[in-house]
Amino acid sequence: MTIEANTWLYVAIQKNGPEEKIVGQTDAEHDISFIPAFLEKETAQQAMFHLHLGKKSKYEIHAIIYDDLARYAVEGGFVIFVLDEDGKVTERLPAV
Repeated sequence: MTIEANTWLYVAIQKNGPEEKIVGQTDAEHDISFIPAFLEKETAQQAMFHLHLGKKSKYEIHAIIYDDLARYAVEGGFVIFVLDEDGKVTERLPAV
């Protein structure tokens, strides 16, 4: 699938009281900080088990437009990995 500026993606949101933030992950082996994103909500829910998440926080899946997510990622020094339900990377955004 081609990801366009107006494509909806699904991301995990960490909720700490009223504060919410997009979940990022780190691949220490390759020294890459990334935001896991998904093409479908159900895929995101299945893949949550493969993410490294804090046990004391609550998490929800939210939809976000790719263009907004890309801006957030650049500001935070992240790339975006589109993952499948098993947590495997299917696409890296922006493509390198």
